[in-house]
Amino acid sequence: MKKCDLLVIGMGPAGMAVTAMGAAMGLSVLSIEKDKVGGECLNCGCIPSKALLKAGEALHSAKNLRGYGIEGQFTLNSSDPMQVVRDKTHAINDKKFQKAFERATMVKGEAEFLDDRTVQVAGESYTAKKIFIATGTEPFVPPIPGLSDVPDILTNMNMFEIEKMPESLAIIGGGAIGSEMAQAFSRLGTKVSLAHMDPHLVPVGDGEAGRLLEEVFAGEGIEVHNGAKITSVSVEGGLIKTVTDKGTLTSERILVAAGRKPVIEPLRLDRAGVEFTRKGITVDGRMRTSRPHIYAVGDCNGHSLLSHAAMHQGMLALMDAMSPVPMGMLKRERYVVPWAVFTQPEIAQVGMTEKEALEKGLKVHVVKKDFRSYGRTVADGRPEGFIKVITGPRGKIYGATIVGEAASELIHEWTMAIQYKKKMHHVMMMQHAFPSVSMINKMVAEDWMMEKMKSKWMQRLVKLVK
Repeated sequence: MKKCDLLVIGMGPAGMAVTAMGAAMGLSVLSIEKDKVGGECLNCGCIPSKALLKAGEALHSAKNLRGYGIEGQFTLNSSDPMQVVRDKTHAINDKKFQKAFERATMVKGEAEFLDDRTVQVAGESYTAKKIFIATGTEPFVPPIPGLSDVPDILTNMNMFEIEKMPESLAIIGGGAIGSEMAQAFSRLGTKVSLAHMDPHLVPVGDGEAGRLLEEVFAGEGIEVHNGAKITSVSVEGGLIKTVTDKGTLTSERILVAAGRKPVIEPLRLDRAGVEFTRKGITVDGRMRTSRPHIYAVGDCNGHSLLSHAAMHQGMLALMDAMSPVPMGMLKRERYVVPWAVFTQPEIAQVGMTEKEALEKGLKVHVVKKDFRSYGRTVADGRPEGFIKVITGPRGKIYGATIVGEAASELIHEWTMAIQYKKKMHHVMMMQHAFPSVSMINKMVAEDWMMEKMKSKWMQRLVKLVK
């Protein structure tokens, strides 16, 4: 049996963080991966999806250059976009990327526990002082009648391997993956229709943001069916029929983007005494499982199914494993988690939405500023969108929603403010370079202050100094 300090199962974002940091500390690290280093994020998730979105954006921008006084004609080679995506993904996952893990021992294969201290891969047994499970999630295919009988269903696991862009595509699911791929495929020439059970696109976020994205989709010819119950899927005459209570979607291909499920069954967690539910492996705030020397980090624990959250959890868990005493700063709950959807316009969120704050019974004030009120975003040809900040009576920041140009970048200022308990006046008093897009963060804080200037006590103060 081979021994090491750390044993990491899964080399997605969380597992890579543990492996790289552990090896840098001088620990002996053994990392197990059944497929490719980088997990879904690098190979069939975050990175390739952004490459495809960028291809769609490039063609869409080229076709709309008239708005900038430029004329031109552009065509699409139907096989080129996906090949470009594959080339970029392979370029990232090259020897330079692999070099970051050369101080760790890498083992290829599927891991299973023999007991709470021993893991077996391909007939070889390994043991370690600390074990990190980072197996991630996989696509959930809902039990819709007939769906499993449709050949070549697309999910994020295989859609970047197609050789030809389909003429038409039906998408089940209106979350981040469904929305991003709807716009990417549509802009690259595919007729896209989307159906999902929620009331608006990107249902975990602000309803107003989702509805604005739907308006943009409608203008681009993407058919969206909100609150749709899908009753059956079948193949008729070579085409796929997706029947919903809002109508029937007919398409050449179908993409299932209806959520995720944790990859835990192959691990034989029962042998290790590690507790889990259908949502994921049960962990405490320090990412420890029911066996304190075994950690579960990233999507497999069901908390914040986001790559950056997975990396952060990996970092915190490793620091906890190395700490001689428990440290409160290493608890997952101490850190707010922003997220973004990379459609155009982008949607980003941190903290509570307006609806969530009201459901909690909080006394809040909503400050909203439209992108079209700022000269820079209008000049850029990106006037659609808004920033909405949920504040308390004295400027406490409960949450921020941004939909528009660079929303995924702008959200980090609000993430910092919430995490470190800064208030609206702190944002207002910080200088922002003009005319950067980030100036709109300062502008919405200024609007908040202008509202405060209308208060009775402020009016009395003004009278005193007149």
